[in-house]
Formats: sequence, structure tokens, C-alpha cells
Amino acid sequence: MSFRKVVRQSKFRHVFGQPVKNDQCYEDIRVSRVTWDSTFCAVNPKFLAVIVEASGGGAFLVLPLSKTGRIDKAYPTVCGHTGPVLDIDWCPHNDEVIASGSEDCTVMVWQIPENGLTSPLTEPVVVLEGHTKRVGIITWHPTARNVLLSAGCDNVVLIWNVGTAEELYRLDSLHPDLIYNVSWNHNGSLFCSACKDKSVRIIDPRRGTLVAEREKAHEGARPMRAIFLADGKVFTTGFSRMSERQLALWDPGSLLLQKASSSSKPPGPSPLCFCIVTSRAP
Repeated sequence: MSFRKVVRQSKFRHVFGQPVKNDQCYEDIRVSRVTWDSTFCAVNPKFLAVIVEASGGGAFLVLPLSKTGRIDKAYPTVCGHTGPVLDIDWCPHNDEVIASGSEDCTVMVWQIPENGLTSPLTEPVVVLEGHTKRVGIITWHPTARNVLLSAGCDNVVLIWNVGTAEELYRLDSLHPDLIYNVSWNHNGSLFCSACKDKSVRIIDPRRGTLVAEREKAHEGARPMRAIFLADGKVFTTGFSRMSERQLALWDPGSLLLQKASSSSKPPGPSPLCFCIVTSRAP
């Protein structure tokens, strides 16, 4: 006699999350309330960085991972921008280097002291000026040192040589509308982007050409996200016309749909959070 399996086998079946204790959390951080769709934080093996509220410009905290508990309101910040900070990203090759993009249309690169900040940091190592509108996306190249990508509300993607403060590539004709996010592939030869025109694109930055494009990847009007996975496939999150959450997996060569799922739960931030967690997975 054979018994039918009623429970789908999964290696995550018995995995449960448990909140850490309060003394292991970071408390009293005044996270920025600027109107921009961002994670407002970045982490590496040494530090946690969080974009915070600031008067007269933009700022973000840099905390050693061990400094948990209540954060003093007078704790020093990185505060060189003249407008609110919109995005930050740690350099994958140096745990003490972080880049920031701001409403002041600039990108700044900062050197954090080895043991963290003891006084406000106002002088960046490099200032990159090339955008005409606010810079909302910052991401380092995964394999090449000193190579940084920035994207702004001018619909332009710039790739910088941070060591010389020079533009390596300017991609100003591939996105007709606001860029929601950008994600490098595993070796940095390509990147994918999600745009307000509802298209997902795979771009070769060296040639400045489209490798593949998928129009109306998600037909809803709310923002969507696209990331490269470790196996080269493209994973997207978005919404349907009826505001149903959607997850989709695409073949990178042609951006043909491989798998899709949807949920009728009310719209919320979960697709963005899921996308971020997936992008960090090994």
C-alpha cells in the first residue's frame, strides 16, 4: 500500500525566525523620512550604515556591528551632502569605504576610520559630479576595484572610476523614464534595471547596448524591482493591474518568463524587502 505525500518537501520546512533581544538591537535611530523608495541602510562585516534625519543637508550613521542598544542622538554622522541622502552602498573590496548619493546631484565616497566615527565626518575622499538631478541609486561593481555605478532622476546611468573621479561610461539613452533599481550580475559584465515604463532591461555597460528587454514585466503602476541571481537568471517583483503582488523569474538571454506567482494580499513593502534579502543570499 502506498501513501500519498500531502506535505511538499522543502529544506526550509522546519526553519523558523526568532527575534533577538532588545540589547542586541539598534534603538532610537531617526531613520530618514525622505520620499524616496530605498532601503535607507547598508551593512558589511564591520559596520551598519543608516540614512537618518538631518537638518541643513543629508547625513547617515555608521555604527560598528557590536554597538547595539540605544544610540545617542549626539552620535557622530557622515554629513557632507547639502541635500538629503537617498542611497548608500559599502564597497565590496574595502569594508571601510562607503559611497552615497544625494538630492544635491552628487555622489560622494567616504573613508570610515577603522574603529568607527568619533567625530562628524564632513570631508569625502572623492566627489563625483555628473548628474543633473538627484542621485537615487548607488551600487559598486562586484569584481572590479574602484568602479561605481550611479543612476539619477535624470534617467542617466553613470559608471565611474573612483580612483580618478572620471566617468568611464555614460548611458543616457536607454531609459526613457525614472529608474527604479539597478543590479549587477555575478561577474559585473552586465546589469539589469527596472524602469517606470514597466520594462526590465539587461544592459552591457561597456558597449552601451541592450542585451534584452521585457516590456510590461509587471503591469501594475506601483514600483517594481529586478535583480540578477547567482545562477544568472533575473528575478523581479512587482504588481498586477489589480494590485496583486507578483514574483517572476526570467531567462537572462531573452527575458522570457520561466516561473511566476502572485498573491492577493494588500500592497505593501514586502516585494522590495524580499528582493533585497534574495539578492544577499549566497
